[in-house]
Amino acid sequence: MKGISGKEIEVISYLEMSDKFFFTREDIKRFFKDRHEMKAFVHRLKEKGRIIRLNRDKYYLIPVRAFRGHWSEHPFIIIDEVMSGRDYYIGGKAAANYWGFTEQLPTQIEVYSTRKQGTKRIFGFTINFRRARVLKENDFVQQKTKGHDFLIASKGKARKWAR
Repeated sequence: MKGISGKEIEVISYLEMSDKFFFTREDIKRFFKDRHEMKAFVHRLKEKGRIIRLNRDKYYLIPVRAFRGHWSEHPFIIIDEVMSGRDYYIGGKAAANYWGFTEQLPTQIEVYSTRKQGTKRIFGFTINFRRARVLKENDFVQQKTKGHDFLIASKGKARKWAR
């Protein structure tokens, strides 16, 4: 891992002291003269492996306490942040495992969404975004892990993936 400049330490310290590991450019704009300087700053931190881009305007800060730059966050929290907490639910084998219908840990996590499709690899796990035309309210429930809310398929819906 490459060295960190004074300004990078200042911004990273501010984010860590504020417990903002998920942040937007809006959260750090006060440290920069203009958006071009901020854009270059974000690019340098991505190159150094200090931040990971989650979606168009949200990033994840790898904590300074991370061992050699290796860090992992709970997949359900990452998915909720990528989706900005709306228009999705976690399904498939991950939901079946969460509800205790299967002991097998899934290698991929299926996310049903009205806004996103495709595959994304973050922190060593693969997220498969599946298109759903409509998300029915009774298909998913809100749960909490490590103090963070996320949406997951209901027990009844998850039971079908356990077979």
